[in-house]
Amino acid sequence: MADNANAGQESTKSRLVLLLLCFFLGWAGGHRFYVNKIGTGLLMLFTMGGFGMWYFVDIVMISLGVFKDKENQSVVNW
Repeated sequence: MADNANAGQESTKSRLVLLLLCFFLGWAGGHRFYVNKIGTGLLMLFTMGGFGMWYFVDIVMISLGVFKDKENQSVVNW
């Protein structure tokens, strides 16, 4: 239930910063560290962005505004 408590709320993180971090450091999980997703950030770092596929999926999700931070809040504000 606690995971859904923040559902529907917007994150205070910048979508532009998130997109730039993903574009330039996505292979290393830089954008995931920015939204405090440390575990998946490390996983991306060790797999070079999920061998490129995870990196691409994240760029699309961020561009569409459906990427969520650690608190399950959508990062939608540019």
